[in-house]
Amino acid sequence: MVNRPSYSGAPVGGALEGVRVIDLTMMLAGPYASMMLADQGADVIKVEPPGGDNTRRIGPHLPGALVQEQGGYGSYFASINRNKRSIVLDLKSTAGLAALKRMIATSDILIENFRYGVMERLGLDDATLTDLNPRLVHASVRGFGDAAGGVSPYRDWPAYDPVSQAMGGIMGITGPVPGGAPTKIGPGIGDIAPAMFAAFGAVAALYRAQRTGQGDRVDISMVDSVLALCERMIYQYSATGVSPGPEGNGHPLLCPFGIFEAADGYLTLGIPNDKFWAIFTDLIGRPELATDPDFATNPSRIANATRTMAAVSDWTRARTRAQISEVLGGHVPFAPVMTAEDIFSDPHFQARTMLSDVAVPGTGDRLQIANTPVRMEHATAGVRTQAPLIDEHAEEILGEFGFTADDIAALGPRTKAVQPGADQKYEKEGTMS
Repeated sequence: MVNRPSYSGAPVGGALEGVRVIDLTMMLAGPYASMMLADQGADVIKVEPPGGDNTRRIGPHLPGALVQEQGGYGSYFASINRNKRSIVLDLKSTAGLAALKRMIATSDILIENFRYGVMERLGLDDATLTDLNPRLVHASVRGFGDAAGGVSPYRDWPAYDPVSQAMGGIMGITGPVPGGAPTKIGPGIGDIAPAMFAAFGAVAALYRAQRTGQGDRVDISMVDSVLALCERMIYQYSATGVSPGPEGNGHPLLCPFGIFEAADGYLTLGIPNDKFWAIFTDLIGRPELATDPDFATNPSRIANATRTMAAVSDWTRARTRAQISEVLGGHVPFAPVMTAEDIFSDPHFQARTMLSDVAVPGTGDRLQIANTPVRMEHATAGVRTQAPLIDEHAEEILGEFGFTADDIAALGPRTKAVQPGADQKYEKEGTMS
């Protein structure tokens, strides 16, 4: 890693300040990974194809947000591409590919989410990348991985969030009714989990490269990443020979544990042991349930789960979430099930600055986006700058890599080669949730 100043010339104070990342990703899985690096101070250079990342044109859009002819600037794009710089390069052109190679030669991390085999077709195979930069960390996010981690028989299958949720196992254990139909999890966990593993793997490999001078290949499979989240079902099946299915809103090993109805919404309650059960029953005015043999221990409550859950539900349905919070808050594991509106007004998220606002070009307005939860005492982290306009930093970036005015002119027009909204040149893994 080269100790570089931030691109603005002012130190950002992040833990990854001085790390240069070449980001070839689009859609969700890859950009979320590079976002995590950018949030910690890395200089992430987003290399977009002519026409830009498709998510630029995915809404919702604030009134006045840039129109398609300007590349687009939807809220989806704004959320996960903050803290990055943009340059457009046509990697199917000789000049564009040569420019990218020149940038890779002095960078620390390359991250991409092309389909299997695309990097090789572009002439960016592992051997070439190592020749360009022996210290380079090359991280990829693909549906079923790449060759470094083992070649999957499904390597050529396209993969998006529902595919990785389904094959990774998490969809099969999620559903409103125990033993019933599977359900997709709302957020794009099939994209975001691989993104998190990619960011972690890239930083781990970078640490090794700093010590050894040798780069590495970080091979992330979206399906594998979801499976890693489902570790419980793996050991359950190994130990019992029974495949877990949808569990509803409860827990197979603990009771009461799940979602309960209140007079004005829903709440979650988790009683992990008999100590908390005794506290809970005392708080709700039912201390006899802590000594009754049918409810006193977790095994007995599981055996009498219907009656246990009914006793809890009878109490919660008669009260609002605020009333329940006054009784249970701070005493037993409890929380109201919050909507986005609830989150925007809750003091916790304000105190933790989890809602950050960024400017939206063309609107004169600001958009609130979710900040990073990774905070440090000394290093700074989080949203610093809005997501870039398409090709916004091209001349600045190329100048930093030593391109002359003639070199830049030789690249030709980059933002007009493909009409915005047209099909992307390269197939990417990962999509919107």
